[in-house]
Amino acid sequence: MLDTLKFAIDLQSGDPDLFFRSRHLSSYDAILPRIGASITYFGTAVVRQFEQMDVFCANSSSGIANSRDKLRSLQILSRHSIGMPPTVFVRERRDVLPAIERVGGAPVIIKLIEGTQGIGVLLAETAESAESIVELLQSQKQSVLIQKFVAESKGRDIRAFVVGDRVVAAMRRVAQGQEFRSNVHRGGQTEPVTLDEQYCETAIRAAQILGLGVAGVDLLEGKDGPQVMEVNSSPGLEGIEQCTQLDVAGVIIDYIAAQVDFPEIDLRQRPTVSRGYGVAEIHVPEGSDFVGKTISESGMRDKDINALTMYRGSSVIPNPRADRTLESGDRLLCFGRLEAMRAMIPEKTRRKRRPKVQELPDPPVADGWKADEDSMPHPGEQGDS
Repeated sequence: MLDTLKFAIDLQSGDPDLFFRSRHLSSYDAILPRIGASITYFGTAVVRQFEQMDVFCANSSSGIANSRDKLRSLQILSRHSIGMPPTVFVRERRDVLPAIERVGGAPVIIKLIEGTQGIGVLLAETAESAESIVELLQSQKQSVLIQKFVAESKGRDIRAFVVGDRVVAAMRRVAQGQEFRSNVHRGGQTEPVTLDEQYCETAIRAAQILGLGVAGVDLLEGKDGPQVMEVNSSPGLEGIEQCTQLDVAGVIIDYIAAQVDFPEIDLRQRPTVSRGYGVAEIHVPEGSDFVGKTISESGMRDKDINALTMYRGSSVIPNPRADRTLESGDRLLCFGRLEAMRAMIPEKTRRKRRPKVQELPDPPVADGWKADEDSMPHPGEQGDS
């Protein structure tokens, strides 16, 4: 156990190093980061230094930073096919009521972006009370999220403990009395639960997308399936081990031992093998010439492009075979000649928006009279369209 705050980070050209209690750090094969919320910035810097020293980190520094910020984590997850409660982040008071309507109306959940253990999570029964709460928190320089209240899951949630590519333990947490927060720190009761494939897949993908090898994923049981509420990069062990009677800690150690020789590689820090080569994601949109063809028939290999991974809906297919048929909506993570891949990426189409304001024709101008800016109505004055 090494106290995170006792480290010193030494930066020299070609030789990243760490000191602990003013002494040169011994050699380590791997670390399991346990970074408290109050020291996120320095803690992630220490983990990042271990990464630069090619020490395996069960959770990456970027993964910890991503999960610690609720807004950032939901932003990252929102581009993927993962269930999550509709959420809005606003800064202006006038935007609060429209935001509440966009998430489905009151009641709503209001969350501090960096709250933990249920602290800073409030239930607003009406739009007016939500507006008052948000205004109060913002006056204290707090950033808040407004989130849809999943009524069918009131007072209950699921903690899925993810290690690597599997859920190794899961428990349902149930709030007591009038408390709507089910956190154990708030007095919630726990019971072991066996998750179906959909819940397991959602928890695993959420952890992997954020860059976490060890994570506690909190899920709501919505009517449309699992809804990711939060992903914790330093999940507690005591509660889930007591509830499930499983040796979760032992599973974590086994996972780390198996991964020691495979530290995470940040491709952005690695130069490409040759100039003009790199990694890109190729989409297969509806109507594409590739739909219905196999990867081999697409001609990618002839253009010096290799498909590393295929994403189809919520499924991830590593190292797809050459005879796999491409479908509309597929995404291919490829390595190859950048110029050739650039030619295969379709042009982005802009979403068309209906204009909110009807444009009026210019007012008639009498002969010999010239309109100038001062003679025309300004926005907000009578006559503004």
